[in-house]
Amino acid sequence: MARLRSKIWVQAYIKRLELQTTAAYVTAHGDDHSGAILIKIAKMDGFAQLYQKTFDLQNNKNEWVKILEDTEIVVDELLEKQKASDPDLWVVEVESANGQNYLDEFY
Repeated sequence: MARLRSKIWVQAYIKRLELQTTAAYVTAHGDDHSGAILIKIAKMDGFAQLYQKTFDLQNNKNEWVKILEDTEIVVDELLEKQKASDPDLWVVEVESANGQNYLDEFY
């Protein structure tokens, strides 16, 4: 099965969020074809969640996994380290006070 290009995936995800009037921004533009994607959910109260797509071998499918939930400062520090070590990395920041992210619709 062909893999969807990172740029197209990010554009579709942001469009989905726009349809729900949820603000989202690309804060790191990675490789258009195959860059990894991290999703930061800013909960608008000083805290944030960070999601990464992984492959679940047991169920043979992709899924989004929360890899960190902490203050925005801590999440941003981790993101800076990730961006420094992976120039192909995409980061999308979503502003969602209730944590709604619609990632369950995007694999």
